[in-house]
Amino acid sequence: MKAATLQIKYNKKIKKRLAKLLLYVFLIALAMFMVYPLLWVIGSSFKPNDEIFKSIGIFPSRVILDSYAKGWKGTGQFTFGTFFVNSFKLVIPVIIFTAISSTLVAYGFARFDFPLKSLLFAIMIATLMLPDSVILIPRYILFNKFGWINSYLPFIVPALFASHSFFIFMMVQFLRGIPRELEESATIDGCNSFQILIKILVPLCKPAVISMCIFQFIWTWNDFLNPLIYINSVDKYTISLGLRMSIDGTSVIHWNQIMAMTVIAMLPSIIIFFLAQKYFVEGIATTGIKG
Repeated sequence: MKAATLQIKYNKKIKKRLAKLLLYVFLIALAMFMVYPLLWVIGSSFKPNDEIFKSIGIFPSRVILDSYAKGWKGTGQFTFGTFFVNSFKLVIPVIIFTAISSTLVAYGFARFDFPLKSLLFAIMIATLMLPDSVILIPRYILFNKFGWINSYLPFIVPALFASHSFFIFMMVQFLRGIPRELEESATIDGCNSFQILIKILVPLCKPAVISMCIFQFIWTWNDFLNPLIYINSVDKYTISLGLRMSIDGTSVIHWNQIMAMTVIAMLPSIIIFFLAQKYFVEGIATTGIKG
């Protein structure tokens, strides 16, 4: 009887280990499937131009080391350094203004009662379901009337007015998880609403704010359609437009150089994500908690 019981426990342990092993194998295979395009782009940046599309292998048969230098130099008047600087000129103000405006609006929705609050919040949430392509033409007409075409104002000015509903919703959910007793204690000590936000809530909201900044950086840095519509001058092109300009159908396309610049273009997003990974995970994990 005792031997049978031990055999049953042993079989259960074997089944658990086998299930865990199969799970790990599946997850590793899935991870390799997901990361393969990135590895292929990195490998292709070291391949000869005529070898890139002949095989799906990652490793080149002959390593080319000058694709990064030639790709950075570019083929026209401007180097990719110009496009990188332009991207940062666009991204940094958008991130700063989005973080400030979204936090202020979310603070109003989370902590104050005012007429039509529920209706306005519902309208804001409804805009999350609105495709960006629907408002593309009206927005272009409006910005053209203002004379903002061929500048970064169509990106920066909307960020000043909390135009991203997702970030407002995320901050509202995070603020609802913060106990109101902290604010009541600060009010007793003589703090006004703005001081409570700056000195108490913003430090507590650091994970959510950093998550918002990471999202905004990645979305703005990788954006191609909006810069293509609003920016006309090559000297103001972002990195995505610079990569597109390298694909010129009237001349030989140096794919290894394009792949090299693609790898460099991905580095800022990857570096920022890993540097702020702790706060990003914490911010995403806690924005759904309601106190």
